[in-house]
Amino acid sequence: MQWITNISVWILPILIGGILIYGTIKKVHTYESFVEGGKEGITISFSIIPYLIGMLVAIAVFRASGAMDAFVSLIKPLFSFIGVPSEIVPLALIRPISGNAALGMTSDLMATHGADSFIGRLASVIQGSTDTTFYVLTVYFGAVGIKKMGDALKVGLLADLVGLIAAVFVVVYIFGY
Repeated sequence: MQWITNISVWILPILIGGILIYGTIKKVHTYESFVEGGKEGITISFSIIPYLIGMLVAIAVFRASGAMDAFVSLIKPLFSFIGVPSEIVPLALIRPISGNAALGMTSDLMATHGADSFIGRLASVIQGSTDTTFYVLTVYFGAVGIKKMGDALKVGLLADLVGLIAAVFVVVYIFGY
C-alpha cells in the first residue's frame, strides 16, 4: 500500500511537469497559455453567475414553499412499496438539484442511522451513482450559451432514476438486505 501513497504524492507534479516539457518541445509559451486560460476561466465564471443564481433561487423557493415536502409525502408510499425506506426519498429528490444539499442529507442520514445501516449504505451509493443534473445543465449549458436543454434534462433525469434504481439493487445484492 505504500506504493499507492507514493504514486498519489507524485502523480500531480509529474503530470504538470510532463505538460510543461511537452509544451516546451512543441515551442508553446506555456506560462502565457496558462494565463490566457485563467482569463478565459474568469470570463466564463462571470457569464454563468446569472444561471447559478436563478437555479439557487428556484431551489430555495421549491424547498421553502413546501412543494418538496408535499411531493415527498406524495411519493413515499411508492418508495415504501418497492422497499426503499422513506428516509431516502428527500435525498433521491434533492440529489439532481443540489449536490451540497444532498451531501448534507447524506451526512444527516448517516449520523441518524449509521454508516453501516441499509439507509447509510444506500445514501452513499445514491451519492455516487446519481448526479446534480440541474446544476450540470445550468453551469455547462450556460457557459456555452445553449438555451434549449429539454432533451438533455430528460436524459439526465432518466439517468438519475436509473442510478437510483441501480443503487437499491446494488446495496440489496451486495449487503443482503
